[in-house]
Amino acid sequence: MARDYRKEYDNYHSKPKQKKRRAHRNWARDQAEKKGLVEKGDGKDVHHKDGNPANRTTKNMVVKSASANRSFPRTKTARKKYA
Repeated sequence: MARDYRKEYDNYHSKPKQKKRRAHRNWARDQAEKKGLVEKGDGKDVHHKDGNPANRTTKNMVVKSASANRSFPRTKTARKKYA
């Protein structure tokens, strides 16, 4: 079955809470770009150590490769193991 992106957007990405979280992540990326830590297309992500994109302290943000930032050990029920 093909993935229904429209339904996915309507049910998750368009929710006010998720929009706010995305805005926080975008803000963090912008700050890292201004500091010269990342640039467009470099394959890097801004990682939030505590997993909360709303925590905007610089101590909470680290630049990681996208592959390292998007893969975490999981439990049998697909939850993060160490979060």
